[in-house]
Amino acid sequence: MFMTKTIESISTWSGKMVAWVIIPNVLALVYEVIARYILKSPTIWSYEVTYFLYGTHFLIGAAYTLSTKGHIRIEVLQAHLPPRGKAIVDVVGYLILFFPVMIVLIYAGAEFAIQSWEMGEKSGLSPWRPHLYPYKGILVISFFLLFLQGIADFIHNLIILFKGEKG
Repeated sequence: MFMTKTIESISTWSGKMVAWVIIPNVLALVYEVIARYILKSPTIWSYEVTYFLYGTHFLIGAAYTLSTKGHIRIEVLQAHLPPRGKAIVDVVGYLILFFPVMIVLIYAGAEFAIQSWEMGEKSGLSPWRPHLYPYKGILVISFFLLFLQGIADFIHNLIILFKGEKG
């Protein structure tokens, strides 16, 4: 189906793009270790930079992880079910748990990010005090990407449920 393939390509693209964030994150960590323990001159920015980069890596990568079935599942019941039985469990899970939670997270996250932008919110974790609204915007984007991937998976499960085949 065109819609699910488009969503999955967005998830794959965003996952592969955000994977590159690990490089500056590691570089910032290495720099901080050298500055702190060898040069005896710790940075004021490293903690927050690595915090934001790792969070971005983790959050934006969630949709890609869902698309590759990489999230942890407890399959005590599902492991013994036929494909249609698994699809029923997934459809019910998406309807009762996933979609309502994602809608709340997107809505609340958007309000949170807008409020942060309006007040020019800054971090209080270090003397550097970077703005927080870009990172809070990443939260909303990540929840939206995860929601989209959930729609694609939901549609795949409906196809299995009604046609007995992977769509």
